[in-house]
Amino acid sequence: MTQFNPQPAWISASTAETDTRVRTFMKSVYGWMFGGLLTTAFASAWVVFSPAMQQLIFGNPIMVWVLFGAEILLVLGISAGLRRFSPAAAASMFLVFSLLNGLSLSVIFFVYTQTSIVNAFLTAAGTFAAMSIYGAVTKRDLSAMGSFLIMGLMGVIIASVVNFFLHSSALGFIVSIAGVIIFVGLTAWDTQKLKSFALAGTGGMQESLAISGALMLYLDFINLFLFLLRIFGGRRR
Repeated sequence: MTQFNPQPAWISASTAETDTRVRTFMKSVYGWMFGGLLTTAFASAWVVFSPAMQQLIFGNPIMVWVLFGAEILLVLGISAGLRRFSPAAAASMFLVFSLLNGLSLSVIFFVYTQTSIVNAFLTAAGTFAAMSIYGAVTKRDLSAMGSFLIMGLMGVIIASVVNFFLHSSALGFIVSIAGVIIFVGLTAWDTQKLKSFALAGTGGMQESLAISGALMLYLDFINLFLFLLRIFGGRRR
């Protein structure tokens, strides 16, 4: 007599459709993130190999603040304008932000050795990948951890501003260690949070959400890389 084994309740058409939407959404997120990182790398290389760009970026102290202000406005615009901007507008803002950030980050090539930059990047990439995978597959709810990490991030920002005036190497080292820990955790938390984004909209709205998610992970990776570089980076003589 053939025994009938009923299909588990969690295997259903709706479950399969949800899984497909999440996978498609996350592919779009990582695709946009990768595009942003490539744009940043291109912009940094442009400055490194162009004396004219070096003069433009570093020859005028005001330019640093202009870039910083423009980047802040773009981040706020992408985050706050999801329901107002078309996917094309959100994508343009994200890529412009990535370009401007690359111009700003080009300074690291004049401060740190090439070996230090490569090592910090590879370490950040490996750590980011591990934590992003963890955030995607874990069944544990990371929302409580996220609230703690946001508070820690606020503390790191305040301490960084204070140390801008104090120039304390000890405080700078502590801030860098804290920054690495916080952005390692934020990578996992943001990745888990993005799974809910996949079901929050349809059509163009979902693509805009993917771009917003790419920005979140992009910032997690960039900040993790920079904090690691501050800890282990060898400066040019």
